[in-house]
Amino acid sequence: MNNYNPQLHHRRSIRLQGYDYSQEGLYFVTICAQNMECIFGNIINNKMILNDIGQTIESACQQIEQQYPHIQFNIYCIMPNHFHAIIEITYPRTGGSRTPLPASSPKPLGRIIGAFKTITTKSINLRNNTPDKRLWHRNYYEHIIRNDYSYQNIYNYILENPERWGEDKYKR
Repeated sequence: MNNYNPQLHHRRSIRLQGYDYSQEGLYFVTICAQNMECIFGNIINNKMILNDIGQTIESACQQIEQQYPHIQFNIYCIMPNHFHAIIEITYPRTGGSRTPLPASSPKPLGRIIGAFKTITTKSINLRNNTPDKRLWHRNYYEHIIRNDYSYQNIYNYILENPERWGEDKYKR
């Protein structure tokens, strides 16, 4: 493994500096397929029809929720070449108390996205006998949802995304 060299490794982070992404909250996430390839299915009559790869991605959402009980996908949409979701991070509460239980190791959003990418990539590559094929773009986009108005707008955007595929900025 190469050591960190600030002369070579100087990418600017797109994350909110100083923000704790393991804290409770709602996050709007977009993950794009490698090279923006349309490999998850097709839009037919304004509805997303998942292929095998798209179905594997859908199964991974359930697997992530089982693996990380503090994670919930409030809504998600698999598009031909990208994935949108509202991910909620919550921690269990003690009895009637409003104090969260101490989490043994709270997972930040980046680790959850990493697990999601790993689960989907390994499963698809194993099935297709392509051990080194990259499924996802190396980064992801996120937005911290801070109020109900923002939540409703993003929720509706995700819900209606297949209907707007013709004008989608990710369409290639």
